[in-house]
Amino acid sequence: MRNARRPRPAVLATALPTALAAALLAGCADPGGGAAGGGEPPLGTVELNPATASISLPMDAYTDSEAEAVRMGRVQEGLVSRCMARYGFAYEGPRPAAGPAGAASEDRHRYLFGLADPAYAAAHGYDKGAATGMTGGKREKPPAPQLSDSAYAVMHGERRGAAPAGGRAPDAATEEEAAGTDSGIEVGGRRVPAGGCGREAYRKLYAPTKDSVDLLFTFGLASEAHDRSKRDSRVAGVLAKWSACMDKSGYTGIKSPYDVVDGLGLQDDKGGARAVAVATADVRCKREVNLVGVWAAVEKAYQERLVEEHAQTLALYREQRDARFELAADLS
Repeated sequence: MRNARRPRPAVLATALPTALAAALLAGCADPGGGAAGGGEPPLGTVELNPATASISLPMDAYTDSEAEAVRMGRVQEGLVSRCMARYGFAYEGPRPAAGPAGAASEDRHRYLFGLADPAYAAAHGYDKGAATGMTGGKREKPPAPQLSDSAYAVMHGERRGAAPAGGRAPDAATEEEAAGTDSGIEVGGRRVPAGGCGREAYRKLYAPTKDSVDLLFTFGLASEAHDRSKRDSRVAGVLAKWSACMDKSGYTGIKSPYDVVDGLGLQDDKGGARAVAVATADVRCKREVNLVGVWAAVEKAYQERLVEEHAQTLALYREQRDARFELAADLS
């Protein structure tokens, strides 16, 4: 449960800050580095067909594992419940579900370069959910509780169905700012926090002060590193070799591992016999040209560059992340 933007959010949605969202959605976030930051970076060791679970990238130190994300989501829900209780409402929000147990849950780069596990490809094709029992590879989102009109106002900081003045209800980017922001709504004789309990819970955990580094800053850096790696000549070269191997295997015209499912019309049967055959060829070709080894080395080099360029902000982010974990431990 994360909610990082001011427009009316669903409580469980993760929303992007306006400027960063536009950049990321356009695929052009530019925090520095890449071609504009000194050309293609030199590579360290290029491993031969590494297992994705063994890949360690610099930005991993600044991003939550799946287990950490689930734990923080539950803590955030707990903060929402405490806030709602101040207004007399017993609220039990959707509990963020735990991810799959075992090695798959710890493999944060499992699909970073497309499907890469030969055993999984041979057994399940491109059906990401087959090993976990999740339909279509997606975890079902539990429904949000039904709220009375008063509870809705407390949760969201606006009246149900009412058009806020200026088109947007009062909100605040940080908890420090929220202290001076009037929601204009009272319930049970108490002033509702700006943005409601959903936003208050987010701010307490992720944006307590005005110097809080945006929750998605590190995601933006990792996304930028990946975007630049895709344009790197060494990745372009290994992709061309992979594509040629796929052509020889009978699957022509596929230029990127990310295009296989759509390009070959496998969307409706990702775990079927044809998908398994394609996936097996896909992974075999990746291994023939060492696509994962080369791309991981390039990705790491671009991340290292960005980490160096943004060292001061990342150090502050890490301090604040550690503080979040301490707060979460106190609240658990």
